[in-house]
Amino acid sequence: MKGTMLYGPGDVRFEELDMPEIVEPTDAIIRVSVTCVCGSDLWPFRGLQPMNGPTPMGHEYCGVVEEVGKDVTSVKPGQFVIGSFATSDNHCPNCTYGYHSSCTQREFITRAQAPYLRVPLADGTLVPTPEMPSEDMMPGLLTTSDVLGTGWYAADAANVKPGVTAVVVGDGAVGLMATLSAKQMGAERIIVMSRNPARQALAREFGATDIVEERGDEGVARILDMTKGIGADSVLECVGTQQSMQQAIRTTRRGGYTSYVGVPHGVELSGQEMFFSHIHLHGGPAPVRKYLPELIKLVLDEVIDPGKVFDLVLPLEQVAEGYKAMDERRAIKALLRP
Repeated sequence: MKGTMLYGPGDVRFEELDMPEIVEPTDAIIRVSVTCVCGSDLWPFRGLQPMNGPTPMGHEYCGVVEEVGKDVTSVKPGQFVIGSFATSDNHCPNCTYGYHSSCTQREFITRAQAPYLRVPLADGTLVPTPEMPSEDMMPGLLTTSDVLGTGWYAADAANVKPGVTAVVVGDGAVGLMATLSAKQMGAERIIVMSRNPARQALAREFGATDIVEERGDEGVARILDMTKGIGADSVLECVGTQQSMQQAIRTTRRGGYTSYVGVPHGVELSGQEMFFSHIHLHGGPAPVRKYLPELIKLVLDEVIDPGKVFDLVLPLEQVAEGYKAMDERRAIKALLRP
């Protein structure tokens, strides 16, 4: 089969790879129905994250089970399944506490931008749908594998609940999913920080009540002005830069909650500032498996339509164009069809 490899900054290739095989008795092999390019894939693509040689890419996926190892009991060939970017056994102490992305047996999925994928710890990682979903459901279900699950975690970790004022820092796919999630959790006011008209429009469709275009100190001042100098109850940081993190912390009210789900690059926190900010800070890799059953149901019941975040659809062999379009901000998120 052919799959996606990143050779270096800007160098994405679709080339011959070995077909995945069952390695452990807890593995499953799935035929990928849809996959996509993640915003976090752009860090190494831009040369901002070190690589150890050519790297297989892709960690968002859903598809049909082709084969299972002898110890797999919860999924079977022919079922449509969605899995997280981080594998989990679903029963270790970390999983039991709800942090599946820190499972003691965790592996990160890295080969999903391909027609077939080996998924370790299949019983604890994959969630089947009740029946084979229709084609028009595929984009929404794919978001549950990472980007929606991460946005949901951003809202959950920031303690979004009915009546709060929430600020979303970042208008990428995760920020937009965080906006949708905050709306579902009952936020009364959702302020999204964005400078892109198309993304602003989708943010409003997902529940944003206000848009702020300022960044950095100006962005902080604008949020404080909008909240009568107090700050927001919940701030969801969805970028991963020093500026976005500082902006999030400084717009959170005393006693409020800041979540961070953007993979940090060059982020450093001041102990002195954190001590006197009096905020709750919570984040990390999203425990997507924790939320998968709920999110899958919301999509299948058509309560939410997160698939709208995909504004570019390409055949998988054109994956390099997907990376380029997202890097140049011509696309929010590229969906790939094998």
